[in-house]
Amino acid sequence: MKKALIVGGSNGIGLAIANKLMLNGYYVIIADKKEPDILLNDNNSYTYYFCDLLDFDDKFFEDLSNDESIDVLMITAGFGRVANFEFIHQAEISNMFQVNAASCIKILSYFYKRIKSSEKFYCGIMGSIAGFVSSPLFALYAATKASICRFIESVNIELEASGIKNRILNISPGSIKGTAFNGDKTDLKMLGNLTDEILERLYNSDELYIPEYDNIYKNVIERYKLDAHDYGMDSYSYKIRSGRIQNEKKVCIGYLSGTFDLFHIGHLNLLRNAKRLCDYLIVGVHPDASHKNKEAFIPFEERKEIVASCKYVDKVVDSCSEDSDAWSLYNYNKLFVGSDYKDTDRFSRYEEFFKNKNVEIIYLPYTKNTNSTQIRRAIAVSNFIEDK
Repeated sequence: MKKALIVGGSNGIGLAIANKLMLNGYYVIIADKKEPDILLNDNNSYTYYFCDLLDFDDKFFEDLSNDESIDVLMITAGFGRVANFEFIHQAEISNMFQVNAASCIKILSYFYKRIKSSEKFYCGIMGSIAGFVSSPLFALYAATKASICRFIESVNIELEASGIKNRILNISPGSIKGTAFNGDKTDLKMLGNLTDEILERLYNSDELYIPEYDNIYKNVIERYKLDAHDYGMDSYSYKIRSGRIQNEKKVCIGYLSGTFDLFHIGHLNLLRNAKRLCDYLIVGVHPDASHKNKEAFIPFEERKEIVASCKYVDKVVDSCSEDSDAWSLYNYNKLFVGSDYKDTDRFSRYEEFFKNKNVEIIYLPYTKNTNSTQIRRAIAVSNFIEDK
């Protein structure tokens, strides 16, 4: 049975494509952060895999790229919001480029040998009309989509120049009804005709498909090319009138603190699990271990550098004497700590302090097999044996 991989296939256009491919006899692999919004026609014709493009799983995509029964790859994952640029957090900048552009390119790199083969391989990536025109108040999203649109265009030229028949389809819609991106719930019936058109273009090895091009977007692009400045000002005014501006905070900031002396797998698990539950992770490193009546083994600045090198950490700071003090500095939404701290006097105080401050304390699983105390003891025993 032929298989299709849909990255971002749990809602919207991705889910509609998955549903249509199943009806066409495909076994569909849906990779997304959450399970499909609605029950698909045949539960036995698809498999869902958890996939967070902000924590890119190279092995997952490498293994799938070696599955020769997969001959369709669709990447529809993406996100954005309408807001003044000054209200865009640093985390949104890196995360949006990661999901909307960098991850798409990385996935494609694993499947590129399939695209370059003489056998038919069908690949489509979700661009956006915002990638073709200026989009004030949507500037970051437009930048990510412009980058992926130019990437697809450039690689298709390389394929043609090499005599390869396969192409990457750039699907660049505007606002589509029946999708969460437009503020709606996924409506498979409403998306039916669009999905048929996408798949037809995909099977024809087309390079670009802009839905409603003749009716709407041909004129939009021509207006932009005629006078980009005037077009941009009109676009700005339209978004203001639409009431779609979302300047309120949209990023979930997480915070945790620790000594991180003799960094080990337990520390790594803590940071990994925390990052999965927030957009931007700030880690406070204690200058010493006096709160545990111990001396730190590794110097303070070296411990900070070790923590900063972890890919799950966005920012390293000097810790405050109390995590509640750090909240006044960083305005975090979630405070992370190991589960072994639950019901301690310190965190009972924090529970009370944060009760009406919209801060959630999350107790993450404690790694029992390895801890700094065990490592210290092992080093002490080793040194004792050497001295003897």
